[in-house]
Amino acid sequence: MKKALVVIDMQNDFIDGSLGTKEAVKIVPNVKARIAAAMAEHDIVVFTMDTHPENYLETAEGKKLPVKHCIKPTKGWEICDALKEYAGRAAVIEKPTFGSTELPAAVKDADDITLVGLCTDICVISNALLLKAFYPEKKIAVDANCCAGVTPESHKNALEVMKMCQIDIVE
Repeated sequence: MKKALVVIDMQNDFIDGSLGTKEAVKIVPNVKARIAAAMAEHDIVVFTMDTHPENYLETAEGKKLPVKHCIKPTKGWEICDALKEYAGRAAVIEKPTFGSTELPAAVKDADDITLVGLCTDICVISNALLLKAFYPEKKIAVDANCCAGVTPESHKNALEVMKMCQIDIVE
């Protein structure tokens, strides 16, 4: 059985930058350990990167979330330093919005797909549901200890929604 690990938006702006949280900072070591294990155990490792242009505030998303973040090629857009070495050895998908339409193709050969990263309640849930829609018979899981939401409450709520949609939540 082929496995895939999908690392969602572990970028500086979501960890300790413009949209960072203490919960995001706290999961970095867990995510690093999970990726290190996946590099040895999984056939596929994919990183996604939230990627916006300089005129982000003029976009539909920017008008609803008026905080500049993940502007390519700023430091905030980059994968955090603790994970950069792994991103250099994995597939990387830049995405202009919450869910990546390229992600299903990147993990199509996997039977077991686990997601980790940021933010549980926005990009993790979007990509998990997208993958479940594409691959209803594949095992799709989210590692709760390797995710953080905008708030602890919204993180928990997102995990509950994913459970209701038959996405496994592992801890």
